[in-house]
Amino acid sequence: MTAHDGGPLLIEEFPDRVVATLNRPDARNAIDQRMVDELHALCAALERAPRILIITGADGVFASGADIAELRERRAADARLGINAAIFSRVTALPMPVIAALDGYALGGGAELAYAADFRIATPRLRIGNPETGLGIIAAAGALWRLPELVGEPLAAEIVLAGRILNGEEALAVRLVTELHDPADLLPAAHALADRIAANDPLATRYTKAVLHAGRAEHPAAEREAQAVLFESPEKQRRMTDFLEKRRRR
Repeated sequence: MTAHDGGPLLIEEFPDRVVATLNRPDARNAIDQRMVDELHALCAALERAPRILIITGADGVFASGADIAELRERRAADARLGINAAIFSRVTALPMPVIAALDGYALGGGAELAYAADFRIATPRLRIGNPETGLGIIAAAGALWRLPELVGEPLAAEIVLAGRILNGEEALAVRLVTELHDPADLLPAAHALADRIAANDPLATRYTKAVLHAGRAEHPAAEREAQAVLFESPEKQRRMTDFLEKRRRR
């Protein structure tokens, strides 16, 4: 394991995964420009050398939102840059799966970062939602289209239009998160999920994620092309041979 710390993003590197901890505890891990820049650098590294990504937050908070002091100073030109939307879309597009391990507040931009992950697991003390309209803005970094896909439009409307905040049990009930764990068990649970993913063929996992996220018009051609590559893969031959040999020995 290699660890890098000292900034708003703490990085622990393992052979098959990276753990990124949002680390601005004095600001409840609010997402500022420096954190965005460091997330871009992390994504660039994971695009070059794909690994599973686990994103979590320091001190019992995932992220309380975007940094309000910075947001207050932004103007129309900044909005059109899509600063947070761009990095969250880049997180979604990473080649290998992304796991968000959520504790405490995951609000505003913090919630939108969580929505960008492939998996969300949490603690019962999670509080997740999008109160942006109370600050005179919209949830413009993915919530207005990702959240309806995740929980359906009626509940998404409650969250983004009426400011409803879900706790851990409520988020589990609507499958916005898939597991609940005690805070001390949250990161081990994220690693256990990463272990299950890592046990599979990384190339097959990458193609599965890419085809899963492909637009409807791209199917079924996307499946056929991905399968054509995998049918020629030495790892497919090895894994299927091992399977058949194990079955013969039973």
